[in-house]
Amino acid sequence: MSEKDELESSLSGYKEKVSPTVKATLTWDKELIFTGRTQEGYEIEFDAHVQWGCKPTDALLLSLAGCMAIDVVSFLQKMRAELADFRVVLTGERNPSPPQYFKAIDMTLYIGGRNLDPKKVERAISLSHEKYCSVYNSLRKDMDVRVKYILDEREPQKQI
Repeated sequence: MSEKDELESSLSGYKEKVSPTVKATLTWDKELIFTGRTQEGYEIEFDAHVQWGCKPTDALLLSLAGCMAIDVVSFLQKMRAELADFRVVLTGERNPSPPQYFKAIDMTLYIGGRNLDPKKVERAISLSHEKYCSVYNSLRKDMDVRVKYILDEREPQKQI
């Protein structure tokens, strides 16, 4: 069995238990401040003036990074990479006039650990974009998302 076939086989069932229906609530607190609550009970504060919470567009940017990061870390672990660190730095370029949608997003993945093969990292990113990242696949098709990565080969810390 080839390495690619082995990976595809190991991903069988990945995200298949995700419910097709997602519920959430958003409640107005005061001024332009709202509290969002997921069906699991997690909360996020939204504030147009960014004094008590984040802007919805910032949450969208972080949601994209979070979705892709979960995929990429999971895939790299299945590819036997020993991760010590994973961080995403994002820059979003928005349309200057309403609607101020994201026109482009640059993401840099900083990945530290052992057995970090650039081909495997590229494959993990590709799988996330092509098939698994729900946030990415829910966004505008004309948005340019550019991903690069920087590898730092080092010994992972032992987890307790």
